[in-house]
Amino acid sequence: MREPAFLVEPRRRQLLDFLMNACVWLGVAPIVKYTALSFFADRFLPCLPRISRENSAQNWLLHPLTESKLQIFILISLWISSKLHDTYPMSSKMLKSFGDRHIKDQHFTMRDFVEAEIIFMEVLNYEIGASNVTFLFLEELLIQFRAMSKIGELVSFHACMDIMDLLYETEEAASLYGHSRPLAASILVTSYILTVPKQRWEFPLLPWVKFAASHEEEHVEQLVRKVLEHILVPTTTSTMSPGYVEPSCQVTKD
Repeated sequence: MREPAFLVEPRRRQLLDFLMNACVWLGVAPIVKYTALSFFADRFLPCLPRISRENSAQNWLLHPLTESKLQIFILISLWISSKLHDTYPMSSKMLKSFGDRHIKDQHFTMRDFVEAEIIFMEVLNYEIGASNVTFLFLEELLIQFRAMSKIGELVSFHACMDIMDLLYETEEAASLYGHSRPLAASILVTSYILTVPKQRWEFPLLPWVKFAASHEEEHVEQLVRKVLEHILVPTTTSTMSPGYVEPSCQVTKD
């Protein structure tokens, strides 16, 4: 059986754009956003082909799957994430009001939201821990880096989050999130390369993140190259000047 059309690029990206736009409209904290992305993109979406093949215990929210139904599951991922991280979580009424305004093809009742949350939890096997979210490791590494060196203050945290968002553009790039701790280290190094002036590249960042992230330096460097390839190669074919030279990871070893 072929995967549903909305699970194939670029429809998958449209769903994630909806999630990221919802985060802006609802004003959620970064940790809520990236935990929701982990729940929905890294865990829920990959289960859908299997669910589509199952003939037992069918639920109208899963059979047939439509874009609007997936959008309610996106809101559910944000709701669960907010319950985990926010002192005052988003209310179901707030999410329903948002859904009424932005989910175009179907109207969902409050009961539908409750039912969708149960289904979402079942698909995730009720495993909703957020201790392995890449954002948490990245935030921790940046705090440590800034405590170690003033150069850390030059690393743009917003650039780090932009890089995290861009990695969700394709399923292939998003698969890097399966390596949370080394990926966090590679995102920090990438932001260092892109946002710190070259004449200030004096901190031995790769050896340090090897120690801080407890991963081999070569593994982190390989991930850095993959991240740079994803976020820079499309740009070099369009808006980058002809004289543009891709930054080298090697400078961080000096």
